[in-house]
Amino acid sequence: MAAYRYVVADVFTQTPLTGNQLAVFTDARGLGGETMQALALEIGFSETVFVLPPEQGGTARMRIFNPKAEMSFAGHPVLGTAFVLGAPLQRGVIELETGAGIVPVTLERDEQGALAFGRMSQPVPTVEPADEREALAALRLERSELPVELYDNGARHVVVTLGSQAAVSALEPELAAVAALEVTGLNAIAGSGGRWRSRMFWANGEDAATGSAAGPIACHLARHGRIEWGGDIVIEQGVEMGRPSVLHARAEGGDGRIEAVEVGGSAVVVARGEFRLA
Repeated sequence: MAAYRYVVADVFTQTPLTGNQLAVFTDARGLGGETMQALALEIGFSETVFVLPPEQGGTARMRIFNPKAEMSFAGHPVLGTAFVLGAPLQRGVIELETGAGIVPVTLERDEQGALAFGRMSQPVPTVEPADEREALAALRLERSELPVELYDNGARHVVVTLGSQAAVSALEPELAAVAALEVTGLNAIAGSGGRWRSRMFWANGEDAATGSAAGPIACHLARHGRIEWGGDIVIEQGVEMGRPSVLHARAEGGDGRIEAVEVGGSAVVVARGEFRLA
């Protein structure tokens, strides 16, 4: 009987039992895709990661599954996996091979040497107009403060901008309509300057912290003049779910052109276990 060990981390937080949950199988050799998918469904988190030997010169290869399907890229699995691997490997940079390419994560340590913060260099997203009517209808809204656009960095996110954080908190989306959009997430944001509130909806409900959307949100705000290119923003998410999360994001570029995207945050390991499979 083979045993496969996993670690549970709460990501985009420094406080256990907040942030976004992630399971990381640290040695997934011997597991096929169907079994990985079954394990992701069994665990039930928004994503589960399976770590494999590198194939493209990175530190490790990772496969990411939500309970229904495999994903090319997702932000909180990348950051959480970097924290899980960074402690035993004692490396300052973890390069993770994803379906969207190699994503490097730079890790910072505190005075005691414990991991404290990570910054990932995300794939630069493509941008195109979204179906504004359908996106607004899914959120039961009439208008967006900024154009409604679709960002694709390996995950596909629609961004809708509201006039206040209270309006974001009050949202009650139609999940069947959200699913019909066929995107990774429908994101509603509000804020000003360096502080923003976000909620991300998908077919299964709401996500507590969406790293793959944080970079596009910074891009969206910079492209439309709400923040300066190169400026850091703090995004609060998961508040309405009772899983408060804090994400840091920055977009470099100018004249409408995105040149680089960085997303950062913390993570904390909260559990360890193993599955025994015949």
